[in-house]
Amino acid sequence: MHAVVVTVTLQPGREQESADHLNANVIPRVKEAPGLVAGYWAQLSGAHGSSMVIFETEEAARAAAEMVPSGVPDFVKLDSVEVGEVVGQI
Repeated sequence: MHAVVVTVTLQPGREQESADHLNANVIPRVKEAPGLVAGYWAQLSGAHGSSMVIFETEEAARAAAEMVPSGVPDFVKLDSVEVGEVVGQI
């Protein structure tokens, strides 16, 4: 399995708008991605967010990672998108 790990910075004062966009647009789109295993999104301290979406294969993860920038609204700054092998789970 491979993970797509994304970090973002949310525009101050637009955290709710960011959450609404996530739930209305991003999550439904990710649910349709081939090879999806699971996905998690977290709002971190301050105006930061992170997600980890797990895919069955590296190819599926890389294909999904390439789509990330096109789904980011102008009030969210994309800090990083990385793909890595899942090396542990519970």
